[in-house]
Amino acid sequence: MIAQAFVLGAGLGTRLRPLTDHCPKPLIPVANRPLLTYAFDHLLGIGVERFVVNTHWRADVYPRVFPETAYRGAPIVFREETPEVLETAGGIKNVEDVLRGGPFWVYNGDILSTLPLAPALRAHRAAGNEVTLVLRSKDGPLQVAWDEKTGRISDIARRLHPDRTPQFLFTGIYLVEPEFFSRIPAATKISVVPIFCDMIRSGAKLGGVVIDDGEWFDLGSREQYLAVHRQLSAGPWIDPAAHIDPDARITGASAIGAGARIGAGARVHDSLVWSRGEVAAAADIERCIVVAERTAGGTLRDTDVA
Repeated sequence: MIAQAFVLGAGLGTRLRPLTDHCPKPLIPVANRPLLTYAFDHLLGIGVERFVVNTHWRADVYPRVFPETAYRGAPIVFREETPEVLETAGGIKNVEDVLRGGPFWVYNGDILSTLPLAPALRAHRAAGNEVTLVLRSKDGPLQVAWDEKTGRISDIARRLHPDRTPQFLFTGIYLVEPEFFSRIPAATKISVVPIFCDMIRSGAKLGGVVIDDGEWFDLGSREQYLAVHRQLSAGPWIDPAAHIDPDARITGASAIGAGARIGAGARVHDSLVWSRGEVAAAADIERCIVVAERTAGGTLRDTDVA
């Protein structure tokens, strides 16, 4: 068991603006729950007992969502990156003091995943890897070359072998041993990719494990954000504290948050109405997103009311 995890929460969420003008991307509601809680639940299921989350854009929102700095009894350490975001490797280095005690998971805060992660932990330990990346052969852009015989990563994004076709998706989930900290320069904005490439060049133990079971979703764009609700196939989701007029119709993969208001005769289809958002009487909205304190009226299609 690995008992600690670093969850990346500091991204700017530029592809989801204007939705992320109001909250950081890891806190956007998915089926009326903050996206970040899906990562927490996934990690709790494999034995994680403590979370460290980096923050930057709208860092002020995190303590509102987690006022007790805990989730289901597991403590959360928030670490704000200022004045600028440090990227993935820089973010890891910035929490060295709180993760130094042992190995840890790294988990991107803008994905939703149900991958069975126990095989990754077994492979990581059996190979004695310094870092083990969780890979898939589907579901997104294929950026990673992996040698099945050695279990090692051989290239990322064609940086080392431009003629080699990548065959695997990097899921944004990986296992890290404490010695990895020494590879990252202090107080530097830097991604993990160049550091991983340096590891490949030097023959360091950068491993991979392919897990094609379970589901994996990237919620980087509004299209992906809406699509994940359709793929969850359990909607509509209506919070008990929402105010829904008896004459309103809510259908498809719609989610209506706490305190939201849906007026008389309104039609809401495949749309997300955040907590305290509103759909006016007789409005007809489809594939729309209505954020808190905003009102959707009239006939709207594929529109953000933000």
